[in-house]
Amino acid sequence: MSIRDVLFPEKDRAFRGERALRIAVRTAHLASMGILLGGHVFDLPAERLFPAMLWTAGTGAAYAVIELYCSFNWLFQVRGLLTLAKIGLVLLVPLLWEQRVWILSAVLILGSVGSHMPATLRYYSLLTRTVGAHKKG
Repeated sequence: MSIRDVLFPEKDRAFRGERALRIAVRTAHLASMGILLGGHVFDLPAERLFPAMLWTAGTGAAYAVIELYCSFNWLFQVRGLLTLAKIGLVLLVPLLWEQRVWILSAVLILGSVGSHMPATLRYYSLLTRTVGAHKKG
């Protein structure tokens, strides 16, 4: 078995409890992002927002790990590319602090649009030029 076979299995890997874990992690991620964005909208001090930032980053990372376990093809699908774009935008916040509300709002919008676009677009892979298997949850 090659490293390519491990990273890009013919069929995405799955595990017991995957759907429940996805739902739990996504829910925690949405809640923490809502708190983080709201805190910035109401101009709370950065140190008060630090726990929400950690929860948002941690749950986002956990969700990415779940996706990468299933297949690294996720990184090349539109949904993975949108995630990378969101990470890039978040990394701009310290550099463009005065625009943080707009940047975080754009991250929220990208997340919502990406999650609700048709599966044929969301699961389209630029690497394989095909639509991958659709996951639920």
